[in-house]
Amino acid sequence: MLSLKQIDYALAVAKNLHFKKAADECFISPSTLSNAISDLEAQLEVKIFERSNKKVIVTELGKKILVKARNIKLEVKSIHELAQHNSSGLIHSLSIGIIPTISPYFLPIILPKIKKEFQNLKLKIEEGQSQMLINKVKEGDLDMAILALPYDLEHLISFKFWEEDFFWVSHRLNKNAGKAEIKASELEQSELMLLEDGHCLKDHILDACNISSSTQYTLKASSLNTLIQLVKGEMGTTLVPKMALKELIGNKDKLSISHLNEPGPHREIVLITRPNFAGMESIGMLINFFNRSLKEFNNI
Repeated sequence: MLSLKQIDYALAVAKNLHFKKAADECFISPSTLSNAISDLEAQLEVKIFERSNKKVIVTELGKKILVKARNIKLEVKSIHELAQHNSSGLIHSLSIGIIPTISPYFLPIILPKIKKEFQNLKLKIEEGQSQMLINKVKEGDLDMAILALPYDLEHLISFKFWEEDFFWVSHRLNKNAGKAEIKASELEQSELMLLEDGHCLKDHILDACNISSSTQYTLKASSLNTLIQLVKGEMGTTLVPKMALKELIGNKDKLSISHLNEPGPHREIVLITRPNFAGMESIGMLINFFNRSLKEFNNI
């Protein structure tokens, strides 16, 4: 009879298409994983994977079996979620993903408060880009994730708890520095520096400014902090979300900040999860907590 461990191992191989990487992900030896997969295939009397020294291929029948296996994994996870969640509050464990353009600014606000308000909560946090987090939530590797919209959630459901606009950051010697408000048409696109491809914040900025995604920029970076340092060095200008301003700008002795005067909100912050997630009560408690914490922070 097939086991849940065999299902986990088979799904890991399917995800990585590599036995060594799958074994590392499952914290077992390659030989243990290989034997478990061989036993599974022997029990089912079908080949799920074609193996060679160079690659692993999922067979056509194997793909159908793995769809069922993934559903079994999610249903078992749902049983555990039902057992853990109750009306007395967040006294269980939760795994939450969060994108890197939110995590450095959001986590310092909520983590000290969450320890006080939900003392028994065991929280696992994983940072990653939007698509990776969506895949992990769909597959049951994460309970939920914090993302910025608009973004294709692929049939996951979302709960909005915050919205915000973008602010243009320039060196104080820039010709447009000092303005309280600035229109996208006033920005010098040749000076605009954005995050590299893969960050949804870049797409949100382009959308808010009505700028084509094919436009070439002077520089792209992997973090907002890097962009701000480049602005201080008079390398160009950038746009950042309101949530990040206090952490990024500091005393702003060399910088000027202007609100992007375009229809908003420029992005929405949401908590996403699976439609059949058993802890919907926890979702409600978390989004209320997040919203309250951000309001308090913005009133400081």
